[in-house]
Amino acid sequence: MSGAKGETRDGVALTNLDQNLFDGAGATKRDLLDHLDALSGLLLPVLADRPLSVVRVLPNRGRGGGEEAFMQKNVPKYTPDYVKTVAVWAESSRREISYALCDDRKPLLWFGNQRAVEYHPTVATASRPLRPTHLVLDIDPPEGGDFALAVRAARLVRQALADCGLAGAVKTSGAKGLHIFVPVVEAEAADDMAAAMRAVAARAERLDPDLATTAFIRDERGGKVFLDSTRAHGATVVAAYSPRVRPGAPVSFPVPWDDLDSVRPADFTVKNAAALLDGRDRWAESMPEAVALPEDLIAEGHTIPVARVQAMHEGKRRKRAAAKAAETEGGDSGT
Repeated sequence: MSGAKGETRDGVALTNLDQNLFDGAGATKRDLLDHLDALSGLLLPVLADRPLSVVRVLPNRGRGGGEEAFMQKNVPKYTPDYVKTVAVWAESSRREISYALCDDRKPLLWFGNQRAVEYHPTVATASRPLRPTHLVLDIDPPEGGDFALAVRAARLVRQALADCGLAGAVKTSGAKGLHIFVPVVEAEAADDMAAAMRAVAARAERLDPDLATTAFIRDERGGKVFLDSTRAHGATVVAAYSPRVRPGAPVSFPVPWDDLDSVRPADFTVKNAAALLDGRDRWAESMPEAVALPEDLIAEGHTIPVARVQAMHEGKRRKRAAAKAAETEGGDSGT
């Protein structure tokens, strides 16, 4: 059913469909919903049973106008009953968060109508929260760095994986880099998977230390490609086929390894992704079989400090050093 101001799909009322999606999107809210609807059969399998965070873009009603983009984890009070939820304890904020579970078309359409542009599921399912299903490596080129650098670094990761009998699927992040997913068997524990990711990143870095780095602190990267191995435990990562809040409304898109040199993240958008896929689930097609992680990889990873913890300690060290320097300077000025 359709009308002058909107239409209804699967019982979900859709409104303001001809509004610009966000500044620079080159797409409307209708384009977003058409994309989500056309690819729901491909997108829903990567969202199903996973606590979901979304990035929504809402018109700013304040004096300055424009739009406001924000990450939404806790579902709002007006969320309809057909959107299932799961309660997850957040250690960082010391509270329980009610995450959505987007398991079928109706909730997906509702989220689209709420101007949810990006879809970030957890790497573990709600059913098995302590057993992530994939290793995830995020390949992030340096500020101003060309996408080709990310491609070169991704191939280092691929080689590091191959050297220990593993394989992964690759997709554009939809922003400026790449994501590599390595499926693992259900028996793997979250701590061991996090360790294995650190080891893979470290091994890839050793293959070409002039190109890639595992340095978590930005000013220590020296203009190199960052191999981010921190997507572990309850972390989220943008889903394959999810749009991004970026100019042109690009989509995180699966790419065959051999085609990486001939694509750019901006090639895949909410306007053309469905046509480019032509009904194929390229993400599922490219995903290798889940395997057990090598014991030596896990053991090596457990010797590597957790990046976020290391960065936190480094931040505290720098703060103490700055305070001491300021104290010394103040003392000198008084003599």
